[in-house]
Amino acid sequence: MHHPTTRLSFALITVVVAASAHAGTGRIVVTRSAADGIGAEPGVMRRDPSDIIQSADRYYVWYSKGAVSSGYDATIWYATSPDGRQWTEQGQALSKGETGSWDEASVFTPNILVAQGRYWLFYTGTSRVFAKPFSPDSKIGAAVSDSPDGPWERIGSAPLVRNSDSPEAFDSHLVDDACLIVRNNKYWLYYKGRQLGKSPGQTKMGLAIADRPQGPYVKHLENPVIAGNHEVFVWPQGKGVAAMIGTTGPNEITESILYAADGVHFSKTHNVAEGPWAAGGYRPQAFSDSGAGAIPLWGIEIARRKNQLPFLQRFDLVAE
Repeated sequence: MHHPTTRLSFALITVVVAASAHAGTGRIVVTRSAADGIGAEPGVMRRDPSDIIQSADRYYVWYSKGAVSSGYDATIWYATSPDGRQWTEQGQALSKGETGSWDEASVFTPNILVAQGRYWLFYTGTSRVFAKPFSPDSKIGAAVSDSPDGPWERIGSAPLVRNSDSPEAFDSHLVDDACLIVRNNKYWLYYKGRQLGKSPGQTKMGLAIADRPQGPYVKHLENPVIAGNHEVFVWPQGKGVAAMIGTTGPNEITESILYAADGVHFSKTHNVAEGPWAAGGYRPQAFSDSGAGAIPLWGIEIARRKNQLPFLQRFDLVAE
């Protein structure tokens, strides 16, 4: 789940980009605007947007939808848009799992991979019914379709990435929030994990790699690859990988962009103030393995208003 911090809706926010050996100097202005059709609606929660893809003449985004603020009682829905601003909700993409399954209580935090001429919808699931106080048992699975409009077929009856068996592992309690890129002809799945006995504020990021979209996914031996972050937003940056870090984690990396030439050993390149919250970005090079990726210029994020369930809005990043 994405961390429930407050963001300003539809406000103009300045993001200062600090000098670094990798990035030089500059400034990025973040603007926020309505995502009509998937915005604020009484009694409706929309949150955890996927990254955005374009198919034919339409953009697609998937997200958690339900009637409570948390995504722990949700199903996955999707919407399409001709311009990334006016959205039409198309319906439910993925329901809760069957009774007795690992994802029977909720499916949420979706993300998308386009590979081998098919569409792979990754998602988080939990088997525990939401009731406060709550301790999730979330894992990551996927469904596949020949069309971004579905129908979606779950890949097997087990999750593709699950929490580690060793209590000392950073992800021994749960895993969540897949974000995928194609790199070196393999499928790199970045995710967040929490250790047994740790709080959500001690979440860290890991990496699992597969030869095929459907796995098996093998966790990297150097996990966790990032020592914090509650919101997994990753993209190819040139021949390396960049990640935007929110407000969760050690002070030296929070509210920043990190970069790793090898996709594993990250270091800070930018300081980011009030960046997008739980962002899903339009990343046209994410699955191309082209070495030409760049920071996403726009996307969809979670927004909040007083006395309103979470909803979705657009953000734009403009370099000055």
